[in-house]
Amino acid sequence: MKNLKLKLAAFAGAALMTLGVNAQIDRSQMPEAGPEPEINLSKPDEFQLKNGITVMVVENNKLPRVSYQLSIDNKPYVEGDKAGVASILSAMLGNGTTSISKDEFNDEVDFLGANINFGSSGGFASGLVKYADRIVELMADAAINPLLTEEEFKKEKDKLIENLKTDEKSVDAAAGRVVGALAYGKDHAYGEFVTEETVKNVTFQDVLDFYKVRFAPNNAYIVVVGDIDTKTVKKQLKKHFGKWKKVEDLPNLPNPELTANVSETQINFVDMPNATQSNISITNNVDLKQSDEDYFAALMANNILGGGGEGYLFKNLREDKGYTYGAYSSLGANRYGVSRFNASAKVRNAVTDSAVVEFLKEIKRIRTEPVDPTTLQNAKAKYVGNFVMALERPQTIANYALNIKRNNLPQDFYAKYLENINNVSVEDVQRVANKYFKADNARVVVVGKGADVLPNLEKVGLPIKYYDKYANATEKPVFSKPLPEGLTASDVIKNYVNAVGGEAKLRDVKSTLSMADVTIAGAPFKPKAIIKQMAPNMFSMEMSIEGMGTIMKQKFDGKSGYQEQQGRKIPMSEDDVNARKTEKGLFPEIYMEAANIALESLTDVDGTDAYKIVVTKDGKTSARYYAADTGLLIRTEETQEAGGQSITSITDFSDYKEVNGVMMPQKMTITAGPQVLELNMTEVKVNEGVSAEDFN
Repeated sequence: MKNLKLKLAAFAGAALMTLGVNAQIDRSQMPEAGPEPEINLSKPDEFQLKNGITVMVVENNKLPRVSYQLSIDNKPYVEGDKAGVASILSAMLGNGTTSISKDEFNDEVDFLGANINFGSSGGFASGLVKYADRIVELMADAAINPLLTEEEFKKEKDKLIENLKTDEKSVDAAAGRVVGALAYGKDHAYGEFVTEETVKNVTFQDVLDFYKVRFAPNNAYIVVVGDIDTKTVKKQLKKHFGKWKKVEDLPNLPNPELTANVSETQINFVDMPNATQSNISITNNVDLKQSDEDYFAALMANNILGGGGEGYLFKNLREDKGYTYGAYSSLGANRYGVSRFNASAKVRNAVTDSAVVEFLKEIKRIRTEPVDPTTLQNAKAKYVGNFVMALERPQTIANYALNIKRNNLPQDFYAKYLENINNVSVEDVQRVANKYFKADNARVVVVGKGADVLPNLEKVGLPIKYYDKYANATEKPVFSKPLPEGLTASDVIKNYVNAVGGEAKLRDVKSTLSMADVTIAGAPFKPKAIIKQMAPNMFSMEMSIEGMGTIMKQKFDGKSGYQEQQGRKIPMSEDDVNARKTEKGLFPEIYMEAANIALESLTDVDGTDAYKIVVTKDGKTSARYYAADTGLLIRTEETQEAGGQSITSITDFSDYKEVNGVMMPQKMTITAGPQVLELNMTEVKVNEGVSAEDFN
């Protein structure tokens, strides 16, 4: 399992230009730029239903398809101690109507070859134009008469709580919560987050009330794009969406307010002992709207700093230093003037402090050094190219028109887009960089393993404030406590052996069979795993998904092994084979020699005091953590080199139960880089259900 890896593939295209044999080219001179593309934005046809819905239609006859995008233009809303209402409603909408059951609704959508889905502030439907009327009818029925039942509410509420539990150890999830909460405040519409506690406060009535006042036609838009004319659309929407009644006396919510930045740049540190890398975000709040004069210069400044692979941040932290796979920045803008500048990357623990220094250096650079004119010209060319390419999509025209309305933009905003981009000067870039990239008033939010990164991070020279993974202020974490006098590594190992059943019992274990439900963070499916082991070192794991069969195998028969995925069989590497051959049994503790183990510290592991034992084997070191009170193994750490990067794999063990006289963990959480897997054992057997043939 520790060898499970994600494989990413990158694809690139190439352009070929063929020249005539008589063409004469002076390659010492840069070709003159061609004429600037003329932007002729056709306006969508527009009409309004009596209930307030504004409809925009863009006819495009290239394919016999049509799409309907429903957007409800609500102000940001604070859910408070019931955060999660919107998430639950999103999951419930689009699953049937008061007249059509969930299964019948989904079956008909599938039969039509259509796509219909909803969120808490709108919905989307698409399909073949010949079925358009029925698709609109189903969409409207699901929007106006949703099947909101208490049974479905309980199911989605439980599912949301389960997902939150799965994210409990996710560094990315913690960073996502903390950065926004610290920037805006936990009681701000852009800063609050959903927790298990707030979801438990949500009632079925809360969801019904939310739907009533937040899912209304008063401020809604429907954008229609496809092989359909305005006359037909008007007839469809009047018939099906026209019956949607306006909500009287909608609550008059205040606009979100911009929160002040910190008085001085500071590090906000969140300790997550299971973190295998640090998540860094450098952020400050900005007052920026798309209608502001600074907007286009701000786009250019952000692109040059960290808009992509050509940005200052990427070239420094990725290409030059090799600290990360990617470093980027973003600069938000909305109609309320409440947004953030954010620069971020995930880096190895060992270079966290250095990465922070380089981030700040590049932000200072774009503020103090005029950008090279060629760099600015390239940034402009990128935006021009993306803009022109986007115009080839009919949906773009509708989205631009909708954006003009929702963000109170000038009618010629997109017609003058390229002109405004090309008018940005070197001086403009430096001016807006100083205005929006607050080098002296930024939060440097670092979520990582404090024991590894804090000693060097403290040398950066910035004040450090400490928070937990829910953005609550806390004291500096204590990573090492005084060890009991006379305690040795051998004592800790003996205590573990006795705690799980004693040496005689452990030596008597010849095989184990574990069946588990697997949760993969971010994955929409939940595989099942069967893990088999046989002394001294045979191993087998098979993972399957209902309806798809086996999706992954990993086998080692004592002499050789392989991994199989999607029908592709990959032999185990020589190093892995040799490492497995050296294993002497299913419980390594009873074979450990005093010379190869060292008691390093008494430390905290997720609130539990634990002894950290460093194990040296074949020139490599790993760490094992044993709870000080129970003696049980609660964590292991192993670091491997892959693709020039050090990847640390952390496995947490919990919920021990006795099986045939031996204490066995019923839950395992494996963290390897951004990948998090949770295994919950449904059955564990000792000395039964396993044979040598299982490892072939």
